[in-house]
Amino acid sequence: MIEKSLTQPGIISNEAPGVVVSIAIIILVAIVASLASQPILIRLVNRLVKSQDDMSEVQKQKRADTLVAVFGTAVHVLIWVIAVLVILSYLQVNLAALATGAGLLGIVIGFGAQSTIKDILAGIFIIAENQYRVGDIVSLYASGKDVAGVVERITIRITQLRDLDGNLHLIPNGAADVITNLSFDYANVNIDIGVDYSADIDKVEKIINETGQVLADDPEWKEHIYEAIQFLRLDAFEDSAVRVKALGKVEPAKQWQVSGEFRRRIKKAFEKEGISIPFPQVVVSQRDQK
Repeated sequence: MIEKSLTQPGIISNEAPGVVVSIAIIILVAIVASLASQPILIRLVNRLVKSQDDMSEVQKQKRADTLVAVFGTAVHVLIWVIAVLVILSYLQVNLAALATGAGLLGIVIGFGAQSTIKDILAGIFIIAENQYRVGDIVSLYASGKDVAGVVERITIRITQLRDLDGNLHLIPNGAADVITNLSFDYANVNIDIGVDYSADIDKVEKIINETGQVLADDPEWKEHIYEAIQFLRLDAFEDSAVRVKALGKVEPAKQWQVSGEFRRRIKKAFEKEGISIPFPQVVVSQRDQK
């Protein structure tokens, strides 16, 4: 296993100081290589991603952040594995025997680490297929429950999600049965609005379309809106209201802000035009007693 012991007199007196210096130099080189690899990796990934013309600038940035995070971890691990192997060679460790023992140990561990292997394979597919990226808003159905939030970090094994309450969820990549990306390429504003049965539907349609167009032309909002929110259809007759549906296309992850602003404006527009948005009510008729 170890061909020469460091406890032998010759090694202590003559070789030990040189070995210590060599190991220190190897560690220093590994540290410098780890630090230098990050900016180099960022430039290479940005150049690669920017050459893809089928993605918007926002999508390119998300893709670049994801690849930098994953490849950065892999490069750091590779650098330190090489450094450790070189250090072991300086210590005159029999690497062939060590590799044989590690191989046998790996087989034993492999039988008990199938879930980890599953997570790693799933992580590779998530990154290769661009299923979601750092900065995306996703919903993952894992272990029988839905977890939704912003992707803060992706590794080969886990995904980190931050929800609206600020909780950080660590989800093994292989545990997600259903992945829903809520911010890929574009998002829809899908709004249901209830109006009184006495309202003129044609007038309601006109107000919705005008409000949606004014919002889309607003300098503060127009860069986030791809297609103005418009009246889609009369959707249902409910107990206390006629439900209409409005739809628009917006920037990914901006659907909640845009829909909130549209609701604020449509309420004011309806109030101005005398169109009421009813609340649930019950009409009671009393029969005359004779």
